[in-house]
Amino acid sequence: MGVLVVTGTGTEIGKTVVTAAVAALALAAGRRVAVLKPAQTGVAPGDAGDVAEVARLAGPVTGRELARYPEPLAPDTAARRCGLPPIGPGAVAEEAARLTECHDLVLVEGAGGLLVRYDDAGHTLADAARAMADRGLPVDVLAVAPAGLGTLNGTALTAEALRHRGLPLLGVVVGCWPAAPDLAARCNLADLPSVAGAPLLGALPEGCAAAGGAAFLATARTGLAPRLGGTWDAARFTAHHAPAPLPVATG
Repeated sequence: MGVLVVTGTGTEIGKTVVTAAVAALALAAGRRVAVLKPAQTGVAPGDAGDVAEVARLAGPVTGRELARYPEPLAPDTAARRCGLPPIGPGAVAEEAARLTECHDLVLVEGAGGLLVRYDDAGHTLADAARAMADRGLPVDVLAVAPAGLGTLNGTALTAEALRHRGLPLLGVVVGCWPAAPDLAARCNLADLPSVAGAPLLGALPEGCAAAGGAAFLATARTGLAPRLGGTWDAARFTAHHAPAPLPVATG
């Protein structure tokens, strides 16, 4: 399965939960899974970060965190403010390559969006993914997007940035599908694949990270498409939530 880079159109949109869901399904299929977090921000030393949250939800993954900064800021800014060294794309690619030697799937979860800066040279998660590909690693990118208004623009920009760098977008997952989706969220299900130029590969329900283990695995299976190891059907889900069209004005 190689390396799957999990990025997002912004922050706090469900990247860690999606990473955990993919990991849970891979573990259930008997695969060896590693989770690599290049830079964890907003977490104090000794506190649980995103890698620990993935392990809580999914099970026994190999976790790696290359840098940790206490303030919840972009990695470059957070590193500069606390006087710790930043993480460049070469270090991320090197660790990902090492992990692929003894794991079937390496999940690389970014911080914030695809083009958030990681160092003072302006390198981003996209540059780290490009560095992995240049090393010959099989790399795909999974974009996590919110459900509601504004998600189409962010998803289109993410997809365009990936195409510009020659990086494959495997698909898009809605990281937190609301219990009562509004009109924009329901319409976006049909529009997201078009603006992304890639398929919709899942929609995880809000609140699904409350518990791990068997309950989370079941949610992952029904919330992610077969390409990610689940049973979710994009066409059926989209049709179920499709709003009725406005009546044509006559007169």
